Amino acid sequence: MADFDPVTTAQQLATAYVHSAQTQLDASRTAAQRTSTGLTSLRSALSAFDSALASLSSNTSGLRQFSTTLSATDIATATATSRAQAGTYSFHVEQLATAHQIVFEDLPAVPVALGGPLLVQLADGSSFNVNLVAADADGNGTISQAEIARAINQAEANGGKVTASIVTVGSSTKLLLSAGATGADQAITLDTSGLQPSALKDALDAGQELVAARDAVVWLGGQGGVEIRQASNTLNAIEGVNVTFTRAMTAGEAPLTLTVAPDSEATGDNVKKFVDAYNTLKSALDSLTKVSTDGGTSSGAFATDAGVRALRSRLSSIIREEFGGLTLVDLGVKAARDGTLTLDRSKLDKTLASNPTALDELFGKASLTAPSGLFGALDRYLDAWLKSGSGQIASRQSSLEIQQKRLTERQARLDTQYDHAYARYLQQFTQLQALQAQMSQTSGLFATVGIS
Repeated sequence: MADFDPVTTAQQLATAYVHSAQTQLDASRTAAQRTSTGLTSLRSALSAFDSALASLSSNTSGLRQFSTTLSATDIATATATSRAQAGTYSFHVEQLATAHQIVFEDLPAVPVALGGPLLVQLADGSSFNVNLVAADADGNGTISQAEIARAINQAEANGGKVTASIVTVGSSTKLLLSAGATGADQAITLDTSGLQPSALKDALDAGQELVAARDAVVWLGGQGGVEIRQASNTLNAIEGVNVTFTRAMTAGEAPLTLTVAPDSEATGDNVKKFVDAYNTLKSALDSLTKVSTDGGTSSGAFATDAGVRALRSRLSSIIREEFGGLTLVDLGVKAARDGTLTLDRSKLDKTLASNPTALDELFGKASLTAPSGLFGALDRYLDAWLKSGSGQIASRQSSLEIQQKRLTERQARLDTQYDHAYARYLQQFTQLQALQAQMSQTSGLFATVGIS
């Protein structure tokens, strides 16, 4: 008998013993890993599309865009939403709205006992209390300017109505109170009647006004037109248009002119973002559900998965539905034979010329509380797949994790079978090798004494 290695022979036989089961297990693990990778890719593709919908839906100016042109950019800035109407407007800015500011010179530090309730009032009737007795943050027994400022800012009912800060000019420090909003009804007054008579009370009663609290005064149509008086410098009296004034005008200055016009290029770009996002998702789904034509391994992870193929089909169906009496085709968005979308900008412009609200009516909003239109329908369907914990992908991943755990347990059992088979074969062939060595020694002994 030829020499042999018991270890190598045992390994070969043990491997052959578990070969069939190992092959099946390897195939199952490969399939599970492929599914796991596919689910990751599917979630990524659906999430990217969902994010694109959310971004387009939450655009404060809407899908339809308007341009705003001002005759003087140093007087105002302007923006327009999809609810705007093309037109020209003129303004005269007589006065800007301002936020009230009062300064108090060198407030003396006084003993806590001289503190008390300080009432901060606004002209609109609101007010809040500041407890100066509790303002001694460092516990040194006195109330400083910085502690008063902190107490005002941290007052429970303040909520940003008034901001207190310390300003240092040379060797002098000042307490500055600033209203949190512009307008005449935000004028600040202090009621110090709750404080003990002291130098602090006198100083708080002698504040100096730095900036008066004023409303904005704007004339629509130029001087002598329609007076608009409001607390804010941003005018939104014209539907869909916001104009923020940045300086007042002189009496004889030419009116500020605002021109609002449709921006077909920017509008088309918004619709194109939807088209591109859908085409990217479609490409990903096509890849994941691809069926190999050569019988090889080029098929997608979900080539035979009815659920994912139904997902692709349902998305294709939703974008062909009618919303608000309109379809994507009416807005120049067409689907090629393979389902890829294209945009005809000239048809989009023609539809919007006759129906300015067509985009809003068709696309609607991808809102959790009030979904509407195409965006709403797509968002609801995507949520059934993407929802954390209970969505299709989450459920599939949970089942896959259980499957992979079981495959790991099967592998452990198979490894144990291999180890037992290996130990048994190793013992047998080690014994065989020893017997072979004994027989070889006996044969040599017979040769030595001349026995054949």
